[in-house]
Amino acid sequence: MSSEADDCNSNTERLHFLLVPLMAQGHMIPMIDLARLLVARGALVTFVTTPVNLARIQPIVDRAAAAALPIRFAELPFPATDVGLPDGCENCDLIPSVDLYLPFMKALSLLREPLEAYLCVPDPSWWPKPSCIISDNTQYWTADFARALEIPRLIFHGPSCFYLLCYHLIDRNRAELEAEMEAASGKPVLLPGLPQPIQIRKHEVVPVWRSNPAWFEFIEVIRMAGESADGVLINSFKELEPLYFERYHEVTGKAIWPVGPLSLYKEEFDAKATRGRASSIDQKLLFQWLDKQEDGSVVFISFGSIARNTKAQLVELGDGLEASGRPFVWAVKEASDRRVSGLDEWIAEFEEKVEGRGIVIRGWAPQTVILEHRAVGGFVTHCGWNSTLEAVAAGVVMATWPHFADQFLNEQLVVNVLKIGVAVGVEEPTAVAVEDNKEEVVKVRREQVEKALEALMAGGEEGEERRVRVRELREKARMAMEEGGSSWEGLKGVINYVKQAEKEKEKDKSKKPAVQ
Repeated sequence: MSSEADDCNSNTERLHFLLVPLMAQGHMIPMIDLARLLVARGALVTFVTTPVNLARIQPIVDRAAAAALPIRFAELPFPATDVGLPDGCENCDLIPSVDLYLPFMKALSLLREPLEAYLCVPDPSWWPKPSCIISDNTQYWTADFARALEIPRLIFHGPSCFYLLCYHLIDRNRAELEAEMEAASGKPVLLPGLPQPIQIRKHEVVPVWRSNPAWFEFIEVIRMAGESADGVLINSFKELEPLYFERYHEVTGKAIWPVGPLSLYKEEFDAKATRGRASSIDQKLLFQWLDKQEDGSVVFISFGSIARNTKAQLVELGDGLEASGRPFVWAVKEASDRRVSGLDEWIAEFEEKVEGRGIVIRGWAPQTVILEHRAVGGFVTHCGWNSTLEAVAAGVVMATWPHFADQFLNEQLVVNVLKIGVAVGVEEPTAVAVEDNKEEVVKVRREQVEKALEALMAGGEEGEERRVRVRELREKARMAMEEGGSSWEGLKGVINYVKQAEKEKEKDKSKKPAVQ
């Protein structure tokens, strides 16, 4: 049996956590890590998923079963075709058009009925009913579900605490910010209420969804469900953004528990390499190549699981990489999408030109273990929070290339607050689906790529200071996850909160008069 199972102790063995993630790789992966950390503390976990998503995480399911870990994977049917989605469209990265995002998000509430049925099936083992729900903040329906079960509901937030605080303050001051921005002819304006001066742009104050009544209504439902939550778990650590944890607690009045970086969950190399889904490259060949490179010399380029670039943009990026003269590993997920015409042919030509100096991964990359390799010294990233935090945990500086959502504010945290990255120079959001990139849009030119890589990988005294800072944060991240560290204590706080809630419920039951 694994050390995880050995670590289980009797004082929390009856706590049963029901985890409900958003069906998106960037949300599922850290919540799976959270599930295993809860199990290591002696809890039981039921993890909600669907057939397509279960197939993606099958190696994790198999390892959990082999180690006899008390994690149940509740495979629930997802009614894709019933709401106008393509059959099998069960993950955000499978949504073919931005017009289908809202139907997908609304369809998530249809998981409630099959989940209720799943929990009602008599369990032949010793599992009690759930003690607590930990759900992604977008799974708004779990608020009412938790009330029906008379158990606490905690929100698991995917983004940084910095972003959450900024979003809260933007929402609270939106009218004033819009007026200021209009007076400034659309130029960035200062966001009030933050510990440090941060300027925000128009697309952050007036996002596209606000002009769509259906989206506006849906976001409001999520906001109201969030206000009713009993507490918040954040995949971050206090030492990374201490002022923002403190301020976010002040403005929300909620219990806030840091529990990250969850990517530092203890695993063997092979397990980390398949974190999220199977790799699209022969890992042996990839790491043999990396082993031959000098320390800190390789640039890794990856833009997450959802954001899509046009072929024209990929060509500009490729030309910039070629001109930089630096060794690189580039994950091109668009290569697996046949709707991007002519991309396969271009990649084949590009690979010939950079043979020996660069590797192109056509699809999913084992990002965590690549970033942890000694040869990797820089990361060109979309600034999704998982990727950002994994870079911090690996001690790797970043060139920031945000695409949408929280990524532009995460860029500000990396570049302006933590000072561990350089901005490539993106100003406006990018379409999230291939079908929405109807024009061959180019946000970043090859010259910008080359310039950013020079600043990132060299950068003189400033570059060295960035590298020193990120290595210091790497050590703080590891200490946060160790016993007694801030995130270790955060998870302990979550468990103690649920234990106390159970005690209070039992006390209330004992006070009720017996039925005659």
